[in-house]
Amino acid sequence: MTEDKKIKEEKIEAPEKKESVNMAEKIEDMDLGISAEAETEDARKGKKEKKAKAAKGKGKGKKKKKEKRVSPIGRAYIQATYNNTIVSLTDQNGDVISWSNAGICGFKGPKKATPYAAQTIVKQAVEKAKGSGLKEVTVFVKGVGTGRESAVRALNANGLNILSIKDLTPIPHNGCRPKKPRRV
Repeated sequence: MTEDKKIKEEKIEAPEKKESVNMAEKIEDMDLGISAEAETEDARKGKKEKKAKAAKGKGKGKKKKKEKRVSPIGRAYIQATYNNTIVSLTDQNGDVISWSNAGICGFKGPKKATPYAAQTIVKQAVEKAKGSGLKEVTVFVKGVGTGRESAVRALNANGLNILSIKDLTPIPHNGCRPKKPRRV
């Protein structure tokens, strides 16, 4: 029975020791003016901030997308308006491989619709598309802008073989009523 009493006494003593330690910590915290709960909250916030900083750091070293290899034959869509020129290079299904426009190449205002801008746009789009294996294109031209012919010529000059050229410019069949004539 003496052993049982000793075990019971040890069980009783152990929690008392823990409580006394906890009380000592609480007293120290009170002396510093910080509660234990506030300290744990601060620790949690610190961990969250560290994780956020780590996540930001990881964003800079993003993995580069794998370039899909496509068939060497594709399509080139050129939209030449009065204000801009847009070039899209696609595969046979119409999935876009690369695209570019005058704004991306750094042109602003009236310079966006120039033939030189169209050449630059095509050069940038072709450079992106060559990595995926595009070699020959069927060209679809839409619009009446000044960059339309120079864009087609630039496709050939940048190493893409042109299989055919088709004009998709919409033509009205006397659709909308025209504006009244000006009286001068």
